[in-house]
Amino acid sequence: MKTLLYFYRYMYKLLRSFLFLFDPEKVHYFSMDALKLICKIGFLKKLIAQKFTPPPFTSNRFKLGNISFKNPVGLGAGFDKNALYLNELEALGFGFIEIGTVTPLPQPGNDKLRLFRLQRDKAMINRMGFNNDGVEAVAQRLKSWRLKVDSRLSNNQLSTGNHKLVIGGNIGKNKITPNEDAWKDYEICFTALHDYVDYFVVNVSSPNTPGLRELQEKDALSKILQNLQQLNRTKENPKPILLKISPDLTISQIDDVIELALEIKLEGLVTANTTIDRSALFTYKAILNEIGAGGLSGLPLKQRCIELVNYLYYKTNGQIPIIASGGIFTGADAKENIQAGASLVQVWTGFIYEGPAIVTNICKAL
Repeated sequence: MKTLLYFYRYMYKLLRSFLFLFDPEKVHYFSMDALKLICKIGFLKKLIAQKFTPPPFTSNRFKLGNISFKNPVGLGAGFDKNALYLNELEALGFGFIEIGTVTPLPQPGNDKLRLFRLQRDKAMINRMGFNNDGVEAVAQRLKSWRLKVDSRLSNNQLSTGNHKLVIGGNIGKNKITPNEDAWKDYEICFTALHDYVDYFVVNVSSPNTPGLRELQEKDALSKILQNLQQLNRTKENPKPILLKISPDLTISQIDDVIELALEIKLEGLVTANTTIDRSALFTYKAILNEIGAGGLSGLPLKQRCIELVNYLYYKTNGQIPIIASGGIFTGADAKENIQAGASLVQVWTGFIYEGPAIVTNICKAL
């Protein structure tokens, strides 16, 4: 098995060197559409799942509220914005997938080109701008997915060992919505997706929607989260609500977030979103200037995110579960975050650079 994983990693490096010659956004959809085509052939999907799905953890070691995870490695929001590839990502062994960011109305996002690789730094810069199909289309897609999963469960046919894939819903506001009305957008998305996701992540920390990060200020954030919690309490099956924070927050801003999270009993924090800090990069400044604005993800965020996880865990006395999301490429990276206080980890840029064996490799280390 170990030899096979080394072989797959070597082959992926060869494939990656070819794919990295082309536009990242086009390569993303080309690769996932190709995987989707392959997974339509039942025995091929089963073969992929057998190779890349780690054995589920036997204990309920990894939990979020009342949700148990078959393994602690998830795929961060932004990779499958529109819930198009759940079947294929399930075959690659992820313990959970976070779809979105989803907004009430469809929106095209920012102008292309808007996704860039920084290979010297094992990083990415994006300014996607919440491009998505809108909450109604995504909700319908998730409803169809749930029906298929329920059918497979009842027929004992799940390719990943009869363990349900956990789906998170990352929600945001439309670009045209003024900040004073932002709480309404989050409510619309929460209501539309509630029956089809297992948990929610409130995204007010992306640097790619003008003015969005202003919603991280305590009063604006309180209005959004208090409203969602009140709505949640009216539901027969309440879902955990988490907040995704920026790695660029000051200590006083982080303390405000912690105070609010404890006050309104948030079920978790995700740390962290992309950063606008480019101070420690090896990529030439001329290239960065040519790329322009956008949020940075990948290996340069690793240390900052571990520090954030540790600070949040210490300040909350471990009362609030933390999903670590930033600079996780290896099992050692994941272990550092879990030792710092994270309950779960997410990959995104690491998945691009490390390939389909990333989940298995991390789980083996844990």
